Amino acid sequence: MIEPRIPSGGLEGYSVIVSGGGTGIGFGAAARLAADGAAVTICGRTEDKLKDAAPRIAAQAGHGGSVQYVAADMTSEDDVQRVVEKSLVPTGSLNGVFANAGGGGMPGPLHLQNTAEFMRVLNVNVLSTFLSIKYSVPHLVAAGGGSFVGMSSIAGHTTHRYFGAYTAAKAGIEQLMRNAADEYGPVHIRFNAVRPGFIATEIMDNIPRDSDLYRGWVANTPMGDVGQPADVAGLVRYLIGPESRWVTGVMINIDGGNALRSGPDFAPFVVPMYGAEAVLAKARPPGRN
Repeated sequence: MIEPRIPSGGLEGYSVIVSGGGTGIGFGAAARLAADGAAVTICGRTEDKLKDAAPRIAAQAGHGGSVQYVAADMTSEDDVQRVVEKSLVPTGSLNGVFANAGGGGMPGPLHLQNTAEFMRVLNVNVLSTFLSIKYSVPHLVAAGGGSFVGMSSIAGHTTHRYFGAYTAAKAGIEQLMRNAADEYGPVHIRFNAVRPGFIATEIMDNIPRDSDLYRGWVANTPMGDVGQPADVAGLVRYLIGPESRWVTGVMINIDGGNALRSGPDFAPFVVPMYGAEAVLAKARPPGRN
């Protein structure tokens, strides 16, 4: 396979926040943005991961790009304010945000979902994105406009049976992006979201490559493989940069065509946990009440 040549540069003078920037897609996006000249502020809850990521991102920085990190919980208003304020230090302004903080929860049928866990997933995805909008918008306006990229998923618009609050959370992020694009278009702030499919990150390493779930996922992907963080990073770079100045309010799939077919089947995980009868609400699951 011949790797495409990727032009670099074009983000000189930009200041960009990447939440969840210590690992996976967030790390890949932060590295790509810094490589093209952006002053990137990565944040996340685990300081050790950020400490490890920052020098690796700095090693890839080019065109005057740089990286700094802030340990923060993006569901906390105080923490989000701290992140935004720190992002202003390198250049005096803020030009872009990649709201990548989020995550899923334990799979299970809806009638057996733990309510606290359901709300945790909504908060870590939807609340964190809302707070990132709330505290970044005034600075994006002050900079003369900017770009905000939300982290959705193909789960935001295709069914993922037994995936609990995750599908609702990602659909919520998409509607936040649409509404914000409409509200802040007059002040030149663009809001879009990316919809990754299966991307080979540390979290997805938990899915065994010899499992029915993995084989089914690849079989339902027209391009017959899984994506890499760099694939998503390239799309985020485009949406943050000036090349996408006329793109707003859109949700872009980056899934090898998976959404053309169907989402993953988590039944092989769920049925052993709860029992086939309990999954369909025909009986109480063993050991639960």
